Amino acid sequence: MTGKLARLWATKTKDDEWWSSFVTAPLAIFVNYGAVDRPWITPNRITAASFLVAVVASMGILIGGTAWFIAAAVLIHVSHVLDCMDGQMARYRQVSSLLGSYYDRLTDQVQVTLWFGAAGYAAYAQSLSVVPVFLALIGIAFYGLRSYVKYVGIQIQTARDPSYPTNMARLSQTSPKAGLGFGLRANVVWFLKEQPKALAADEGVFIFMLSAALVFDQLTPMLWIFAGSQVFWGIYRAVNRGMTIAADRPLPIRK
Repeated sequence: MTGKLARLWATKTKDDEWWSSFVTAPLAIFVNYGAVDRPWITPNRITAASFLVAVVASMGILIGGTAWFIAAAVLIHVSHVLDCMDGQMARYRQVSSLLGSYYDRLTDQVQVTLWFGAAGYAAYAQSLSVVPVFLALIGIAFYGLRSYVKYVGIQIQTARDPSYPTNMARLSQTSPKAGLGFGLRANVVWFLKEQPKALAADEGVFIFMLSAALVFDQLTPMLWIFAGSQVFWGIYRAVNRGMTIAADRPLPIRK
């Protein structure tokens, strides 16, 4: 049992997002303990299930009401646990694929749009104000900008140096600092050091923030935080990436 659990723990992403790091990813490991040996459960099917659950959660937000909001909050967490499971299972079975990674990331982007688009509509239905809709659109747009900036930056850097993606992947590799076999002190230190990640306002933060807003029926305040954080990080990443590119030798880029 310990050997299997240790091998599963080794599949956990070493630099996970905030809420994923110490909640949904560990939950996914324990669910995977009973799933990885069942051949009919595949990583791609888990990805599809995660997206389907995310769609149902979005519908719950659109329907509205306390019961549906709480159900949607639970389903959002279920979707994210499944989202963690697919990659863990692929790494455990050593069947990771580029296509699987592509669809996993694609569905991640779409479900954020569905969740916050639905939240914007639900807040509008409650207040009859278009402000929540505007906040949701701004947040979604600048969240997408974060990914687009990264894509454009990699494309430009790779045009200059074809080995750039390989070098960056090597630099981003980290060794585990906590988990099974590391002891209580190491895990407590790791847990405390993980908390500043909440300020990154990434998908792991969305899971917690949106779920809490649904449970306590505070959608509009949450959308202000969502929009503000994404505008800040979108602009910051864009400027930072631009400065990094400007520091290199200028390259003619074909349109």
